[in-house]
Amino acid sequence: MTSVTSVELNLLVFRYFQESGFTHAAFAFGNEASINKSPIDGKLIPPGALITLVQKGLQYLEMEANLSNCDADLDEDFSFLQPLDLITKDVHELRKMVNERRKILQKNRNKESEKENEGGRGWLKEKGRHEREKECERDGEKAENLKELEQQHYNQSCREMVIDQEDLVTVKHAENKAFGGTEPMDVSTTSTLQPCQIPRSDVIVLEGHTSEVCACAWSPTGSLLASGSGDSTARIWTIAEGRCKSALLNGPPNVLVLKHVRGKTNEKSNDVTTLDWNGEGTLLATGSYDGQARIWTTNGELKSTLSKHKGPIFSLKWNKKGDYILTGSCDQTAIVWDVKAEEWKQQFEFHSGWTLDVDWRNNVSFATSSTDTKIHVCKIGENLPIRTFVGHQSEVNCIKWDPTGSLLASCSDDMTAKIWSMKQDKYLHEFREHSKEIYTIRWSPTGPGTNNPNKNLVLASASFDSTVKLWDVELGKLLYSLNGHRDRVYSVAFSPNGEYIASGSPDRSMLIWSLKEGKIVKTYTGDGGIFEVCWNKEGDKIAACFANNTVCVLDFRM
Repeated sequence: MTSVTSVELNLLVFRYFQESGFTHAAFAFGNEASINKSPIDGKLIPPGALITLVQKGLQYLEMEANLSNCDADLDEDFSFLQPLDLITKDVHELRKMVNERRKILQKNRNKESEKENEGGRGWLKEKGRHEREKECERDGEKAENLKELEQQHYNQSCREMVIDQEDLVTVKHAENKAFGGTEPMDVSTTSTLQPCQIPRSDVIVLEGHTSEVCACAWSPTGSLLASGSGDSTARIWTIAEGRCKSALLNGPPNVLVLKHVRGKTNEKSNDVTTLDWNGEGTLLATGSYDGQARIWTTNGELKSTLSKHKGPIFSLKWNKKGDYILTGSCDQTAIVWDVKAEEWKQQFEFHSGWTLDVDWRNNVSFATSSTDTKIHVCKIGENLPIRTFVGHQSEVNCIKWDPTGSLLASCSDDMTAKIWSMKQDKYLHEFREHSKEIYTIRWSPTGPGTNNPNKNLVLASASFDSTVKLWDVELGKLLYSLNGHRDRVYSVAFSPNGEYIASGSPDRSMLIWSLKEGKIVKTYTGDGGIFEVCWNKEGDKIAACFANNTVCVLDFRM
């Protein structure tokens, strides 16, 4: 027991009696007349009870001191117990209360911290996780641990773990033709189809970034690959045609460095958060944490700097025609930029929270989503939204129009994905099978308006519950639950023919699934968490960007 002086003991007792609602005429012990009635039961507190109270008080202070030492990195003051607890509960009950309340406090702090990092769809949601991943690597994840991790992942992938039978929705024979077949997508748990680990010889590792790479995109017309990083640069890599093994013989790929800051700086205000190619593949647009959008040529020249946002840009998209760029920012606005005039055409200020995502419906209208849970459909020249969709209960992370522009898909931290139509205010379908936040969604390149019109349209959703789910949009039903990752899934991408889907996760693995078979057909385990994956236009290469500052290009041939 901690030793105290008589004065400290008097002060201790006085403090706890005073906070419990008692009034003292003097600091002396044993003077029953000096103590008012207890507010609990109206009875006088006998002098002998003071010793118990003192003991509890000292133990309480000791517990609180220990907890303070454990949580020395927490700034604000805290108290786990109230004075009435000390009078009415014994020490064991007090300890239990302290432990329980400490767990709740820490959980809330973690949640608040994660929420702070997750505020921005294109950057803040990833930035905090990048830092945690780098911290883990700094704390001692050595090469042998990585090798063991790879082997564990490969062994796990080779097991039949693709379909969660409880989540599989069986639909009628005549109704289910999602991938051109006539049979329901029923999957056997004893399939002989085994996944194949992509060998390192079939992978080009692109090095040069000095911070995590959070965005990548293939040019729609050529062999150029763009990447955006927290090192305040974007890069354009020239990837030779043919197999990666042959390309490696010719030396490292050519690269252009697109610097978003002049000179040296210690501030992280120019991190590249998002990027997008125009439809002709002649210009690359980048969005930055400094609130500016920039347009670059394929020669790496800065063509335009677009400045009006007052906060980081989270999302950026070219329209199909290529005359406008749309940006969304944490300043709660979306801006349409006239590319030829190199200036803003219209600013849309309808959200009351950060604008997390934007997507064009056609060349003149688009949708925006926000932390305010709302989705607005806007049109150039209109001063008010032409449609507002309300139904999500938390921030809307991602929105995507289907290939025809008639259906809008959305996903949210409320663990649901929804399908909306311009013909009505209420959603057409609500998908609730995910058990955690849904980070992103993608439409398949199939159905009307695509190069694969004979295959039905499918929606993919990637969630923090470690699964990718595929949905029959026409029926509003779950087709597949793809269960192979061991951590959150950040990215999904369909192959150009709509037959495969790639997914990437902080578990360092990229999984490639056959939609016809509903199974993993290829896997790759890198040296860091994966934040985005994308296919080239031919469908024979997949790029993935990593938290360990690299971009990988993988051969894909079945």
